[in-house]
Amino acid sequence: MNVIVLGSGGREHAIALKISQSLILKNLYAIPGNPGTESFCENVNLDINSSDQILEFCTKKNIDLVVIGPEVPLVNGLADLLREKGFNVFGPNAAAARIEGNKVFSKHLMEQFGIPTARFKSFTKGEFEKAEEFIRMNNFPLVLKASGLAAGKGVLICESAEEAATALKEIFRDNVFGAAGNEIVIEEFMTGEEASLFAITDGSDFVCLPAAQDHKRIGDHDTGKNTGGMGAYAPAPVMDSATLYRVEEEILKPTLRALREIGSEFNGCLYCGLMITGEGPKVVEFNCRFGDPETQVVLPLLKGDFLKLLYSAATGKIDKEAVAYSGGAAITVVAASQGYPEKYEKGFEIKGLDKTKADIIVFHAGTMKSGDKIFTNGGRVLNITAVSERNDLNHCKTRAYRALDDIKFSNIYYRHDIADKGIRKQSTTSEI
Repeated sequence: MNVIVLGSGGREHAIALKISQSLILKNLYAIPGNPGTESFCENVNLDINSSDQILEFCTKKNIDLVVIGPEVPLVNGLADLLREKGFNVFGPNAAAARIEGNKVFSKHLMEQFGIPTARFKSFTKGEFEKAEEFIRMNNFPLVLKASGLAAGKGVLICESAEEAATALKEIFRDNVFGAAGNEIVIEEFMTGEEASLFAITDGSDFVCLPAAQDHKRIGDHDTGKNTGGMGAYAPAPVMDSATLYRVEEEILKPTLRALREIGSEFNGCLYCGLMITGEGPKVVEFNCRFGDPETQVVLPLLKGDFLKLLYSAATGKIDKEAVAYSGGAAITVVAASQGYPEKYEKGFEIKGLDKTKADIIVFHAGTMKSGDKIFTNGGRVLNITAVSERNDLNHCKTRAYRALDDIKFSNIYYRHDIADKGIRKQSTTSEI
């Protein structure tokens, strides 16, 4: 098969690497790719938001499957156009992608079809006073979410009425999230442990990949601002077989059924951001694509043919036997630029990439190449990933952080506690 992976981050690096191992692959193109993907596929410098450029390339290269990594092209309808022109696409159409692109739509869908999630109310920018009144009437903490796409940063957890009032002003009056904040969701703060679950679906049937746990806050021990994700590990012990069964029956099946009923059938990867509460699993958010950086720890744990799985889902009849969990574990630590998720500098040379051992995967997230040197080119720069054949998160953590010691660039920043929650759970289980 001739295959395109659209995107340039660590997620797309991980997807392309897994596809490159397929026995049914002929040619693999990354558009635009990054310095990490060029070692095993052809990088093509096109604009992923230019449907004309993508369509022309698909036609020229006789592409059999397009895998769309980021959410923006999906929300903007690229999958619709490509399918209309006869190309197979892994990724939902624009109507189904609203489940991420419009949080108000997503929350009302869950409310209408009885899918467990936090209690909420939505407000438009013209309802500022009503939103203020709603805040005053509620208990805290309270969560404010921009309805539109905000690169994973449009969520504010407020501990007091004063903090929530300030956040409301920043979103509606100061436009900190731009047009994404023209409408917001205000919802109750759920307590429990988070998990990320990817359901690969043809619209009706689905396959769940190993659950992961992301680390959204910038600082150790989950402190500071929300980010796009500072690290992840898989499998997440919090997602035991009983919990997974409840997620499938109470969340995944009803959600896919709901989307079909409203004429927005979902084909691709439905990302379920979950809170495992005392009452059971509830939806924190849905995304219309693979998560980042969870993809970087989930895909290395799959045995089988990942391309076969994606192609079967894209063509309407998912092959549920195409992949299986290997029994191992993985952890990825994000090496970021100091200052992220706010202002940061870039353009620093990255040294030490040649020192990483063969058992470490370095996914490129925000890098650029000039000559034979690699430079920082984003907030999240590298994903240092350790994979183990056995389910031993502590072993993975030791190796990942040891590898980080060899990688140097100015203003490097990373969390030191990635996977600690999972390690504690594994230790408790082994003691029992």
